Amino acid sequence: MNSAHEPLELLNGIVSPADLRSLDRRLLPQVCREMREFLLQSVARTGGHLSSNLGTVELSVALHYVYDTPGDRLVWDVGHQTYAHKVLTGRREGMDRLRMRGGVAGFPRRDESEYDTFGVAHSSTSISAALGMAVAARRQGIDRRVVAIIGDGAMSAGLAFEALNNAETAEVDLLVILNDNDMSISPPVGALHNYLARLMSGRFYTAARRAGERMLSVTPGMLEFAKRAEEHVKGMLLPGTLFEEFGFNYLGPVDGHDIDLLVTTLSNLRNLRGLQFLHVVTRKGKGYVQAEADPILYHGVSKFDPAAGIVAKTPAKPAAPAYTQIFGDWLCDMAAADDRLVGITPAMREGSGLVRFSREHPERYFDVGIAEQHAVTFAAGLACDGMKPVVAIYSTFLQRGYDQLIHDVAIQNLPVMFAIDRGGLVGADGPTHHGAFDLSYLRCVPNMTVMTPADENECRQMLYTAYTMNTPTAVRYPRGTGPGVAIEPTMTALPVGRGEVRRRGRGLALLAFGSMLAPCLQAGEALDATVVNMRFVKPLDLDLLREMAATHARLVTVEENVVMGGAGSAVAEALAALGLSVSIQHLGLPDAFVEHGDPAGLLRECGLDSEGIVNQVRARQ
Repeated sequence: MNSAHEPLELLNGIVSPADLRSLDRRLLPQVCREMREFLLQSVARTGGHLSSNLGTVELSVALHYVYDTPGDRLVWDVGHQTYAHKVLTGRREGMDRLRMRGGVAGFPRRDESEYDTFGVAHSSTSISAALGMAVAARRQGIDRRVVAIIGDGAMSAGLAFEALNNAETAEVDLLVILNDNDMSISPPVGALHNYLARLMSGRFYTAARRAGERMLSVTPGMLEFAKRAEEHVKGMLLPGTLFEEFGFNYLGPVDGHDIDLLVTTLSNLRNLRGLQFLHVVTRKGKGYVQAEADPILYHGVSKFDPAAGIVAKTPAKPAAPAYTQIFGDWLCDMAAADDRLVGITPAMREGSGLVRFSREHPERYFDVGIAEQHAVTFAAGLACDGMKPVVAIYSTFLQRGYDQLIHDVAIQNLPVMFAIDRGGLVGADGPTHHGAFDLSYLRCVPNMTVMTPADENECRQMLYTAYTMNTPTAVRYPRGTGPGVAIEPTMTALPVGRGEVRRRGRGLALLAFGSMLAPCLQAGEALDATVVNMRFVKPLDLDLLREMAATHARLVTVEENVVMGGAGSAVAEALAALGLSVSIQHLGLPDAFVEHGDPAGLLRECGLDSEGIVNQVRARQ
């Protein structure tokens, strides 16, 4: 692919899939070339998911060419591979504001386009949702095709297999496409596999199979024998036996970058009834050499020059470490001191800061794949027999393992430590990825200790504090960097359930949790308020609350979490239980899903920057 701009002769004329379907099939390779060039140039200007989208160009074009969308339903999994889909469905002009406030979302959203049939961003939901749509169509007597497109990584989640297991009983027409972009479960793509896919998706094969079934059914035992023989032969040639057992007719693997093959295969499949499973092999970063060579680096990118690729910048001064790095460094230091420590991640090694740990302690590093429920219960099993598991997980992903957190960890009071990254607003990924609810859903669980570090050093010391405890613990920290506090290499356990007064003022006390301490300190200067670093959401520092209630006419709690049921609610409950009556105001995230955009801008909109805190406090005076 050339890095220079090329004229988009065909793409400029595609405003909807109907325009695409009006083209001669022989022009589709050119559409794919123009699409790939457009995506590279566009994402380089805005940032976003690149390598995964370059890998699904042909698949997106073929699906919209063959299927009558939006009447037919395309259900994408996760959604970070849907940029071509967005371009083909009338959003090309909006891609210059991708993932920006008021711009096109980075994932499919039902309120953005009728072509986005299901809102996604967390993985492994596509087959369940598509199955529901297929049943709805059958119940309403609608002749509609439904297709779920799921990645090989998402197939590691139990939800996907729950849907596959349930599909056979639904008696519907459904196509599941496995987009295998790592070749982790498939042999190399070749002419034989492409030939078999064409043959097995064609009407002749299907008709012959049904005729054979009718003929053999009159002979006792022969039909079952024939079926077993077919499964045996296909199992030797193809990796589809597992999906056949779920009742799907497995086809593939096919070359996901051969647009003609995809159109032929999908055209055949669209005419078939029942459960179909198409295995498509693609390459992340396809067509852009740098992304093909390092698809992880180019998975999620900031703005860059496509001609030069991503170039590491040398900072003028040492950059402040991100909280993720602080966690990763602490984990390695702790592992060196205690050989009971094991690190667990549900497919987020890079994002959660486990790269160094995975290299230094490979025998104690466990990436369980996209399987958050398993990650939590796996950790519980380790803790039962003397290990000290640390689960590194995003706030928004821990939601998926909530039952296991309660049932398998908390009820048994096991020493499982949760290092919860991305607590609070994360920015461009939007409402599906904001860590807006964890303080609410964690503090209500018995036996849990919940900590919110306010700066870099406090994060390190809280991680150590949590690790030393013999009960379930959670340390919740935000995305990005902190206020710039120097980190002490020595690890010292903090007194559990104790906060600290960081500024003395008069009449008003700001009770800050975690990331909100820095803006509260600035607001405290303008308001001449006392500022308290609460540190612990559970247990709360009751002695400090008594003191603040006795010496201040008004308390204001501030948190980067939803107000409903959050840390502020915990303070109000504690004061009521203590029989203390004091004016109290709660500041935090609203009772709404915060949109995507720049994190600082989103905090400002929510009134959680220093100016917003001051304004909200004064508005209540």
